[in-house]
Amino acid sequence: MGPILDLARWAPSGDNTQPWRFEIVSDTHLVVHGSDTRRTVVYDLRGHASQLAIGILLEYLAIAASGWGLRTEPAYRRPSDNAHDDDEHPTFDVRFREDPSLPSDPLFPFLKTRSVNRKPLGSRPLTPTEKSSLSAQLGTSFSGYRVEWIEGWKKKAELARILQICGKLRLTIPEAYRVHRQVIAWKSRFSDDRIPDQALGLSPVILPLMEWIMGSWERVRFFNRFLGGTLIPRLQLDILPALFCSAHFVLLSPVPLRSPEAYVEAGRALARIWLGVAKLGLQFQPETTPLIFRSYHREGIPFSGYPEAPATSGKIAGSLDRLMPGVEMDRAVFLGRVGRGEAPSARSLRLPVDRLLTTG
Repeated sequence: MGPILDLARWAPSGDNTQPWRFEIVSDTHLVVHGSDTRRTVVYDLRGHASQLAIGILLEYLAIAASGWGLRTEPAYRRPSDNAHDDDEHPTFDVRFREDPSLPSDPLFPFLKTRSVNRKPLGSRPLTPTEKSSLSAQLGTSFSGYRVEWIEGWKKKAELARILQICGKLRLTIPEAYRVHRQVIAWKSRFSDDRIPDQALGLSPVILPLMEWIMGSWERVRFFNRFLGGTLIPRLQLDILPALFCSAHFVLLSPVPLRSPEAYVEAGRALARIWLGVAKLGLQFQPETTPLIFRSYHREGIPFSGYPEAPATSGKIAGSLDRLMPGVEMDRAVFLGRVGRGEAPSARSLRLPVDRLLTTG
């Protein structure tokens, strides 16, 4: 069990929150105790981001176990059956069963090397073979899922415009500021449980100033109001990366997702796409804020005290729908970008297994 968990713990999660703990019941029975951050993180609407991450973890467990000839059989505990009696703590019983006929998953070698690259990448388009390879990673288990590509300078420029609107919203609402203060590890190349500032995608010249500004909400408001404080971050974090990549993609589910269990299953599909990108030697970055703000708008859920937030989220929703005509965006699970480039020199690490263990 130990070596499997040591690989599975490398599953990615929003802001490196690692919303899971492991309870080892026996050599063949693991309980994954999940949690979400909906009460404190504006990006975790109804816990969906955390649920996707838990799904990625379950697929990581399956892929890791295949290296030892083991098949995983996860079973979701209904909220009434878990210790918290709510859907904020998705819990799974994972059984491991020997299967001599099970080959090691081709994605096994990339469990630890898969990462996030937030810098501008090469813009050479993906080949048809590369696209087919990524879609093929879904296999028969996730055959109802499909990938829609956003390619070409015109489409990428439009998405860059949408992303920079999201960027301005992220940098001007206090709810996001509180999250950013908690999740960034300043003066760091690596971090076990946060995002190191050197992995954000900002130039080294800007980072010291950003750290100082982020030291208080009053400074953030002053710079945003009088000194155009969002301009450089939006340029470096949103506009340039959106333009300089091979393509963006949307992962679509067979039907709109309505339950935590469905989001977890979608996370498993996403894991295979993400690892498939690593297998091709490509770089990857999540770009989920347009989908999150779109959902807030579509569901009519207030998410900020900032007066312009509702209108801005509506603008994002409308622009995103127009970017993808003919695509049912209510089925959109994930938005990201891929491209060619060197692996990042800074990245989030993970907590060691012993800090992820619990007794239930």
